[in-house]
Amino acid sequence: MPGLAHYMTQYDHEHQSGWNKFLHGVGIPMIFAGIALLLFMKWAWGAGFFLGGWVFLFLGHKIEGNHPAFFQGPIYLLVGPIWVAKEAWMFLTGTHRRPTSEGTPQSDAMK
Repeated sequence: MPGLAHYMTQYDHEHQSGWNKFLHGVGIPMIFAGIALLLFMKWAWGAGFFLGGWVFLFLGHKIEGNHPAFFQGPIYLLVGPIWVAKEAWMFLTGTHRRPTSEGTPQSDAMK
């Protein structure tokens, strides 16, 4: 079975558009907030956040022109939140990826 690095690379490859990244950065936390609200009996708010988050994800993939990664397997339902957390961390710490001479992205932290 492939490791997390394999899944993260694949997920990153399918999320190149800035708009798709932004919509995932908003949508995935909304989905988690929706689940939390549903657990705390805030049904209307929870359903709204949950469904709104999914709308953002599908809109991002419509813009990017590809299918959501979880169509390839349910493991991507776990990889997505990890990827968003990594992207948020890189943004907050200023370790944005830059293209290397081979054309593959590399984070500043890896240099």
